[in-house]
Amino acid sequence: MLLAEFEKIALSLTVDDTELTISAIQRDGEQAPIVFLHGFGSTKEDYADIIRQASLSDYPFLAYDAPGCGETICSDLSKVSIGFLVETLMVVLTATEIDKFHLVGHSMGGLTALMFAHQFPNRVLSFIDIEGNVAPEDCFLSRQIIDFPASSADDFFEQFIERTLYSPAYSSPMYAASLKFKVRAEVVEGIFRSMVDLSDNADLMDKFLGLPCPVMFMYGEQNSHLSYLKHIEANGVRLSEIKECGHFPMYANPPMMWREIADFFNSQS
Repeated sequence: MLLAEFEKIALSLTVDDTELTISAIQRDGEQAPIVFLHGFGSTKEDYADIIRQASLSDYPFLAYDAPGCGETICSDLSKVSIGFLVETLMVVLTATEIDKFHLVGHSMGGLTALMFAHQFPNRVLSFIDIEGNVAPEDCFLSRQIIDFPASSADDFFEQFIERTLYSPAYSSPMYAASLKFKVRAEVVEGIFRSMVDLSDNADLMDKFLGLPCPVMFMYGEQNSHLSYLKHIEANGVRLSEIKECGHFPMYANPPMMWREIADFFNSQS
């Protein structure tokens, strides 16, 4: 019999009159917990390798599949947006009795995390933003919903996958290959349009720099051209550049990603 290094759970919840069965993984520990939010097209398993990080062995963690993604079941996919994902996080935290915690979010999950941390700053002990949206230029994936209109959700998603497959960035073919298995096409428009709207109109940079907790922004070497990196560093944000990597450090260079995450957390203790 295998010894489980984490527990897989299912949470039956209601968000905005929508029934959810959230698929999650978790473990206990002595430190304050880490809550992980995955990006668009990814799942909770992006973060399961925390169990292989000896320097993080004392940290309990929770990671779950967002509605419309992975193994999570959602009764109304048309409801899913960044706002809905923030509400989902709040309900998940209540169900798992997590009060104060460290927060890690990638891309879509980074934006969800930022909106939560801005709304509830006293609950977030620290924040690692892995290329989550903080400016309009971050919408290189999500703005495709506007730049490449299609006749149906399925058609857009198929064309999005094809464009991603041939993107000249680390890990893009591997990411593209699993998209149709990890995301329901019906949630793409709601997620993408809300990401674009928030990035263009919600003063995300002010929200990001206004967080009172320790913050690290992680980005791939291929995205070192982001115009705001020096600005956020000058305002107290720790930068983490992941070598030989684009938008997906958990696929392109996970050893370096985990070393940087561990160093950030352990530097606070």
